[in-house]
Amino acid sequence: MSEKTVKRPVARKDMSKLQWTLKEMRRNYIGYIFILPFMFIFFLFTIVPVALSSVVSLTDFNLLEWPNFVFMDNYIRLFLDDDLFITAVKNTIIFAVITGPSSYLLSLFTAWFINELPPKVRAVITLIFYAPSISGGATMIWTTLFANDSYGWMNGWLLKLGLIQEPILWFQNTTYIVPLCIMVSLWTSLGTSFLAFIAGLQGINRSLFEAGSMDGIKNRWQELWYITLPSMKDQLMFGAVMAITGAFGYGGIVTSLCGFPSTDYVAYTISHHLDDYGGSRYEIGYASAISFVLFLMMMGCNLLIQKLLRKVGQ
Repeated sequence: MSEKTVKRPVARKDMSKLQWTLKEMRRNYIGYIFILPFMFIFFLFTIVPVALSSVVSLTDFNLLEWPNFVFMDNYIRLFLDDDLFITAVKNTIIFAVITGPSSYLLSLFTAWFINELPPKVRAVITLIFYAPSISGGATMIWTTLFANDSYGWMNGWLLKLGLIQEPILWFQNTTYIVPLCIMVSLWTSLGTSFLAFIAGLQGINRSLFEAGSMDGIKNRWQELWYITLPSMKDQLMFGAVMAITGAFGYGGIVTSLCGFPSTDYVAYTISHHLDDYGGSRYEIGYASAISFVLFLMMMGCNLLIQKLLRKVGQ
């Protein structure tokens, strides 16, 4: 019987990383064709703006005159001469530390709870929880509830109960501005990540729970940690990115509630500083430096979250 020549597939260790990547791209070219439109849009509206911003941040540019390279002067001014930027960084970190993890966990556990409900009830409850994130009147509800005069619901109740003698200026009083803004941010945080968690929970293989019970899982918390969370790591990562993006971008909510700027700059964030220099003063080079610092902060948080999520279920 004659021997047949068997062609051995080339292993990854037998070729360079570039050669292996090109080989895989040729083998899966149809998939790359399908993602090409997204990659084009992502490159055009994400990669290119970030790259241009990093270059423009090294210039003195006002949109009218040709950019003049000043190299690191904008960053030196930002960290050494701009006290308001330091205040913005401090306030942004406070917002991010409180609202980011809180909104993430709130979305996750709300989705986990809703997933246990019957399908029809689940659909209704999902709509109720998701509605605040897509309704344009979210801030209007809160400005009505905490209106500065006696017609505001909160002031009206407190006056009626005799707890206060005159209406409280809720969104002008530095004692209440930050807590109220955080409350509104959390109330509107059940957005896209919440739906992603619902989808992830729905897509878990039910047989894993049966296998887990046979392997010694005794309660729902162990089930959550060892089966549910490891089975939806992609959704967890997506939700984390959305939570971080939202946590660093609550400037719009603060402006709607407190105006611009807020009293004594107690809720003044990096996004406000960016809007001030980029949208009002047209110091585009300096504004680009601010945006690039914000970008680096968000990227650092994303990398940290990725490391933490790798440990889920281990």
